Amino acid sequence: MNVKGYAKAKELQTHQVAKLESPDKSIVLEVLLSPSGEVKYQIQKSGVNVINPSNLGVMMKGHDFIQGLRLVSTTKPERVTDAYQTKNAKKSSIVYQANQLVMTFSNMENKRMDIVFRLSNDGAAFRYLFPWVKSNETIVNENTSFAFDTNARAWLQPMDEAKTGFEHCHPSYEEHYLQDIPVGTVSPLKSGWVYPALFKTNDTWVLITEAGLDGTYCGTRLKNDSASAVYSIGFSDPREVFTGGGYLPESNKSWYTPWRIITIGSLKTIVESTLGTDLAPATVVKDASFAKPGKASWSWINSKDDYISFDEQKKYIDYAADMHWQYCLIDADWDTKIGYDKVAELSAYAKQKNVGLLLWYNSAGDWNTIAYHPKDKLLTKESREKEFTRLQAMGIKGIKVDFFGGDGQSMIQYYIDILNDAVKYKLLVNFHGATLPRGWQRTYPHLMTAEAIYGMEMVTFDQHAADKQANHCAMLPFTRNAFDPMDFTPMNLTGLTSSPCIRKTTPAFELALSVLFLSGIQHYAQSPEGMKQVPADVIAFLRNIPDNWDDVQFLDGYPGKYAVIARRSGNRWYVAGINGEQTEKNVKIDLSAFKKSKATLFADGANSELFSKAVLNPSVQKNVDLTLNANGGFVMVLE
Repeated sequence: MNVKGYAKAKELQTHQVAKLESPDKSIVLEVLLSPSGEVKYQIQKSGVNVINPSNLGVMMKGHDFIQGLRLVSTTKPERVTDAYQTKNAKKSSIVYQANQLVMTFSNMENKRMDIVFRLSNDGAAFRYLFPWVKSNETIVNENTSFAFDTNARAWLQPMDEAKTGFEHCHPSYEEHYLQDIPVGTVSPLKSGWVYPALFKTNDTWVLITEAGLDGTYCGTRLKNDSASAVYSIGFSDPREVFTGGGYLPESNKSWYTPWRIITIGSLKTIVESTLGTDLAPATVVKDASFAKPGKASWSWINSKDDYISFDEQKKYIDYAADMHWQYCLIDADWDTKIGYDKVAELSAYAKQKNVGLLLWYNSAGDWNTIAYHPKDKLLTKESREKEFTRLQAMGIKGIKVDFFGGDGQSMIQYYIDILNDAVKYKLLVNFHGATLPRGWQRTYPHLMTAEAIYGMEMVTFDQHAADKQANHCAMLPFTRNAFDPMDFTPMNLTGLTSSPCIRKTTPAFELALSVLFLSGIQHYAQSPEGMKQVPADVIAFLRNIPDNWDDVQFLDGYPGKYAVIARRSGNRWYVAGINGEQTEKNVKIDLSAFKKSKATLFADGANSELFSKAVLNPSVQKNVDLTLNANGGFVMVLE
């Protein structure tokens, strides 16, 4: 028998040892065991393969949990239900239901590995448990893979290479997406692909991410080669570490690894799913009443470094107050350009106007060469608590921490240390130049947002970014912003004031982003001077836009091309649509489905007008046909 024939014969001997169905029986997961003791899984949706037989297991230092495994026991499937509330997601009241199966395997040393599988109606999740760990153990490789049909397509963002980019600050999840590419395409940056990773196999969409990441594990990414359609879990670069720390997963107690999450279904499933927070641990914060979502003014996006001054920040505080926005962010170098005492004065002034101040910090350390400050204030618990005590006394509401050093285990622990210490002083947190939150906003509700996106600031730096903005934004509801808050810093209605770059999106496109994008605090890129050009009814809309959402409906769209999404707050529905292409697009909206008596539509204006406005009666105009301009958009309020 030739080599190929032998491999095929060996594969045929692999047999099913467990089967799990989703509550509605539309998704089926099978667990397979080979004669050599290798464990695999495969997933079907409505009887069609979505994930072909794929690897499971890990390799620990000195302990093999990839081959030579023996099945010890399998639990009976049981229903798992988890209900929770959140103010930083696409829904405020969420009920997660799934069927769970736990399988126990033993390796050649008779050491135990449990695999916990869950199937909900919108996807699959699994993770590993090593209950025997009592002293330091290290995972050197995770064998988990996701094998697709060779005809599948992918929408993926390349992972930056460590220690590259501006002042060696990468990786920071800030690249454009490669769209509708063949599976097997190699990442051009050779460091893999970031989560969430979007695939289409036949007529089924698949979104892969992770959750439940604690300080014992590194943040992972997907890796592949061009020889197959198999994507594997990849660990961080060894250089992505906190000073003196490690990059590989380590633990000295009973050890759960992060959940591997596979959302499965239609684009409607992807956009409406909450699996990214469903699988995150419940909150560890006893009193999160201070963690209030909202909107913020932000001078830096408009006037950059030279205007971090007392007078400029006072102007932006007044601007936030006039717009009924809750926060104002003061960016880098405030500690010397304004000073702690004068910032305390600004904080007191802002408090009188019901505005809270947010302050920027450099994560510091030796992982980059960035000179912006304050720096070296957050590196140890002692220095953090000293600084946070000072901020609390100044009345500061939150911090923006920038320029982290990647996804190594010790760097992940640094993120969590900041979150754990910030909560004691009731400080909100925004991570910039940072990793994907991976559901942390549920566990730590004071984590308002994180960048991890090629955002609006890049549009102010690079005309190429401005040219691609509409297409890029039309990717994000299906990928980066599917589960986690995203500090894109959107909505520039009247043009860039700090850059020679020319914005290519229309004002209505930009207005739509205020509803389309999700962030616990939305830092708007509109200047106070420009806001004076905006019609009064649009200003009124922006003064009253909800701070968080109760529900979501996907109405129409396609990754990179267009997106039309409805969000509910109380009794009102807000529908936002954007066109990511450079040609007109027609969309149809069924107004009668919302059961409201009035619909106010803001769209692109004609001639020199920024906007047009129309008031519709859904009982008469049950279906509305809208023509979106190239790179255009709209917002509709139904009440």
